[in-house]
Amino acid sequence: MNTMFILLQAASGQQGGMSFLIMMVVIFAIMWFFMIRPQQKKQKEIQNFRNSITVGSSVVTAGGIYGTVKGIDESDNTLMIEIAHDVKVKVDRNSVYATAPLNDKV
Repeated sequence: MNTMFILLQAASGQQGGMSFLIMMVVIFAIMWFFMIRPQQKKQKEIQNFRNSITVGSSVVTAGGIYGTVKGIDESDNTLMIEIAHDVKVKVDRNSVYATAPLNDKV
């Protein structure tokens, strides 16, 4: 009788461990769908934008500088951006975040 009781407790203990494992998998799946996956999609969109920048594009840098792309150097992954008439700065391509309408009144 005691042996049967011990076997029943062992079987129910394995069931509890399996439900814990299933719960952990469900929690990870929910985190992946609501947190990790959207972030990966956003990073992919940003990278596609950075790869599609051409000469003449209006951009905004991470520092908030608006300008127009005047040159692209693929070898060191930089852009030459004109921020005012005859004022150009060299920035890393990864510091460019968005296209922006260039305001010519500045």
